[in-house]
Amino acid sequence: MAPEPAPGPEAGPTLCCDDVWRAIEGASFAVLAHTNAAGDPRSSGIVYAVVDRHLYVAVAPDGWKARQIANGDAVSVTVTVRRGGLLSLLFPIPPATISFHARAVVHPAGSMEARDLPKQLQALVPAERATAAMLLELVPEGRFLTYGIGVSLSAMRDPVASRALVPVA
Repeated sequence: MAPEPAPGPEAGPTLCCDDVWRAIEGASFAVLAHTNAAGDPRSSGIVYAVVDRHLYVAVAPDGWKARQIANGDAVSVTVTVRRGGLLSLLFPIPPATISFHARAVVHPAGSMEARDLPKQLQALVPAERATAAMLLELVPEGRFLTYGIGVSLSAMRDPVASRALVPVA
């Protein structure tokens, strides 16, 4: 695994934790990476909600993520943040990204009543599946590695100017 880039004098934007959380809360799609029981790497797209700086994902109890991610497992998350507005329809503008490590907390199906869930989470789970859905709570750890957050679109062409390391808390 390659070491994380160290910010230096020519490093990218100066971001604070709140800037990064605003970007995470403004998005709703991420890629969740983990390993299966055999140690093989896996990743899948997720739709999430943020409550108290934790990401929540509703999954089917018999689905891949439910079977492969256990309570306390380390996972990796990359949130994509759309950039470019109308320009992105004309030019191939990649999304900005926020990557981080997280610890998974598994809430088994039926352990949380739908009416007790925060409003942000209720939108993730259809009413007819509320008692059957399992929730993964992803608790970020360490630092966020951002790319393209807090910089202009033209600056995104320069990797050094586009990335930043920001403490999670």
